Amino acid sequence: MGSLLSLPVSRSRVGDLSETSQVEASKRLRMSPNYHDENPRLISSLPDEISLQILARLPRIYYLNVKMVSRSWKAAITGPEIYRLRKELGITEEWLYILTKVEEDKLLWYALDPLSKLWQRLPPMPNVVYEDESRKGLSGFCMWNVMGTSIKIADVIRGWLGRRDALDRMPFCGGAIGAVDGCLYVLGGLSRASAMNCVRRYDPCVNLWQEVSSMTTGRAFCKTSLLNNKLYVVGGVSRDRGGLTPLQSAEVYDPDTGIWTQVPSMPFSKAQILPTAFLADLLKPIATGMTSYRGRLCVPQSLYSWPFFVDVGGEIYDPETNSWVDMPAGMGEGWPAKQAGTKLSVVVNGELYALDPSSSLDDGMIKIYNHQEDAWKVVIGKVPLHDFADSESPYLLAGFLGKLHVITKDVNNDTAVLQADLQNHMSPSSLTSSSAANSASQKVDTSVEAETDIWKVIASKNFGAAELVSCQVLDI
Repeated sequence: MGSLLSLPVSRSRVGDLSETSQVEASKRLRMSPNYHDENPRLISSLPDEISLQILARLPRIYYLNVKMVSRSWKAAITGPEIYRLRKELGITEEWLYILTKVEEDKLLWYALDPLSKLWQRLPPMPNVVYEDESRKGLSGFCMWNVMGTSIKIADVIRGWLGRRDALDRMPFCGGAIGAVDGCLYVLGGLSRASAMNCVRRYDPCVNLWQEVSSMTTGRAFCKTSLLNNKLYVVGGVSRDRGGLTPLQSAEVYDPDTGIWTQVPSMPFSKAQILPTAFLADLLKPIATGMTSYRGRLCVPQSLYSWPFFVDVGGEIYDPETNSWVDMPAGMGEGWPAKQAGTKLSVVVNGELYALDPSSSLDDGMIKIYNHQEDAWKVVIGKVPLHDFADSESPYLLAGFLGKLHVITKDVNNDTAVLQADLQNHMSPSSLTSSSAANSASQKVDTSVEAETDIWKVIASKNFGAAELVSCQVLDI
């Protein structure tokens, strides 16, 4: 306790909390003796302002237990003031949140504190029902789930070609995962009835899920990304009488106002120049990923005709001009693909990374995008993945603590969080642009990593037969 009290506190930072006369009056009230006769202080003999400074400095892993000390402590831990203090003091913590899927299509969220290596299980998401459709009635319109082993992207694509029987057999699927303002979001999804626009939010401060404002459009299998503290959603599919229809629309959520606003639709310019009307009707454009990079949203795209898909580059949204432009050729055409329909990437310290898996899914390479040369380059020649051919998500990517991480299962079926040490590797500026030089650099990288321990397991947990679905990082 003494060490916490000895930490310096900026008067200007504490003063920032007193921006209105109402707040000032509230503070003076808490300092008065009469007030504390009926409302005991957080810590005896200390003003609440000092107590909050102490609680803000506690590691967040202790907050669940701290809330049980008293009602006043619970109110402080779940209130906004303590988290504003943490931001002002620069002591926020990045936690990794992993969504898993177990038998019978049940979903479970887990949170990892990477510093203490401790895991916490989140409360179950509301309104997820695993009953026969005939028993759900109207509540079925409020249900959602995310894609797992029982629902393959292939089944979705078949719906575009008139295979409605596959759609009718589907349970709830296709929810998107996003994060903004320190909260998790699960958006939309596909039910047997329709594509849904409902949105659920998890607030780690109060450890609760709740429903928030719905999207303007019902959509499933859409892509999400964070830009300028707003949550953007693009693409996905909706369902009509003819089956599934790909969406070009996009919208953005402002957590400060709780309002969804439409943004210009993706032009899908490459799909507009197909030589024949037959191909235009056969090939369905879809957004296959989205990443916030260098102040803009980068959306790789593909054209599908089951069972084939063709990468067609992508498009970039600029919030300053509120418009879309074609993605640079090297960026879009070289974007590493996980599988048809999904291209994972992550930005760490301003650099864009993606994992390029092998065909057998038993290894892979980490690539980085060099925007000056408009090319993807190999920075790690081997990622220790294992063959999980039956899994929809054999690995996930995340960036936290300023480093790149891969989440996958090891040989013991434990979910391992692998951290990459890129300090001893080639910098992006040292990589050359020609294909021959790039091939040579891959060999050099492979030999370097044979001598360097690049990957380190920072945490692991056995989730049993659960599969990885998605992950997000929250900094609060």
